[in-house]
Amino acid sequence: MKYIVVLGDGMSDWKIPDLNNKTCLEAARTPTLDMLAEKSQAGLCTTVPDGMKPGSDVANMSVLGFDPKQYYTGRSPLEAVSMGIELKPTDVTLRCNLVTLSDDEPYENKTMLDYSAGEISSAEAEELINFLKPHFDGDKFKLYAGISYRHCLVADNGITGHTLTPPHDISDKKITDSLPKGENGGLYLEFMKKSYALLKDHPVNLKRIKEGKNPANSIWLWGEGTKPALAAFEKLRGKKGGIISAVDLVRGIGLLADMKIIDVDGITGNYDTNFDGKAKAAVRELIGGLDFVYIHMEAPDECGHHGDFKHKIYSIEKIDGVVKTICDGLSAAGEDFAMLICPDHPTPVACKTHVSEPVPYLLYTNATNLYNGAKRYTEAEAAATGEYVPDGYKLIEKLFEIK
Repeated sequence: MKYIVVLGDGMSDWKIPDLNNKTCLEAARTPTLDMLAEKSQAGLCTTVPDGMKPGSDVANMSVLGFDPKQYYTGRSPLEAVSMGIELKPTDVTLRCNLVTLSDDEPYENKTMLDYSAGEISSAEAEELINFLKPHFDGDKFKLYAGISYRHCLVADNGITGHTLTPPHDISDKKITDSLPKGENGGLYLEFMKKSYALLKDHPVNLKRIKEGKNPANSIWLWGEGTKPALAAFEKLRGKKGGIISAVDLVRGIGLLADMKIIDVDGITGNYDTNFDGKAKAAVRELIGGLDFVYIHMEAPDECGHHGDFKHKIYSIEKIDGVVKTICDGLSAAGEDFAMLICPDHPTPVACKTHVSEPVPYLLYTNATNLYNGAKRYTEAEAAATGEYVPDGYKLIEKLFEIK
């Protein structure tokens, strides 16, 4: 038996007036998911434990079968590991977004116009981060370039316990009440203000403005943490596993769990990603010897953060195609398989950020019929079955119970 998780990040949503009060899952054309629903167990699952923030870090860790209350130490260290940064136990890492802030006001009164600086290219971002490095690097801090708007600041012998707000939580809002707080809060704010002074007139940003794009005119620090110690996935679950994702935090979880990181050309973490390449790579790796593949697709989440329901629907329809390719490929190879399809958390386009509500899941196998009443894969149909998994890290156990 082969096992697959198809994770549509932020895929579930609230009803949208412009879609005749349908969610994106309800509005999308998903013939494969609808067909599977009539042979699957559908239900709801809470992936974010009470008291924890509904980040993709906590939620993906949960769906992968790691109890966040036991293993979670922060978002940034997961990304740092994926970026190849060697972390000491005493290092504290911070996620460093390149963002677009409004121009005219004093820094503390600016508005978060774009948490991703217009999905800035990795090449442009690297130039900007390398420009900032001499102004930030020293005995205590080091700045590292990542992918697109996602970068990392590492503090040697650092401290945690700060209040740091994810920038996607304050889209289109004043940053005044969301500035860093805590022992180093003032220092982190000075870093952010310094970055604005350095970046606002940088040639990369002047060119972006001329092209009608959002400039990356400030860094934004958040997601602090120390390196976690995850159990090896194969030792914990008895399955040789692999990860397919364009997102550093998910790849970082895989690396810390000694899973295979499967590279795919053309994956971007957005709706222009190589969906088909991910699906074919999963089939190839499963036929080639892996027992389990976790396919993470960030696109619905990014669209939710931007309030873009049209591309969120498009992304869901492409994920439907991913599911079809996997089912067809494994069936053609004569493999029995079981598949879990779910989001990690909802990212409603109405609020442009994550929420902690339960997510809908489908549990399918080609070996037997698990049907429990859902006619389609939607939030409402999943809820109507009455099936509920309160602890998200146990959802994968339901998958692996299928033999």
